[in-house]
Amino acid sequence: MQVHGNTIDDQTRCVHYGGPTDVVAIKFVCCDRYYPCFQCHLESEAHEARQWPRSRWAEAAVLCGVCGGEMTVTEYRSVDRCPGCTALFNGGCRLHAHLYFEPED
Repeated sequence: MQVHGNTIDDQTRCVHYGGPTDVVAIKFVCCDRYYPCFQCHLESEAHEARQWPRSRWAEAAVLCGVCGGEMTVTEYRSVDRCPGCTALFNGGCRLHAHLYFEPED
């Protein structure tokens, strides 16, 4: 799976988020491309990012940079580790969820 943006390794880390648990990339619904973070998308694309609508949360949209497994939005939002390889995800990413996924009411 190709990850766009300014990555610093092959596990989806980028110049903005390069910590040990920064190993996910989000497929942006607006362009169908994986990016490590919203800043990478902003720097690389000429269009504004759109949030994943709740009606499409059953689609694969999150990539584990460790094993390459894809998760649905619903699955990703319910775990703190990759279900495939158990790699730990950065819990702080939840603070940015509104940038990627339509908020729940």
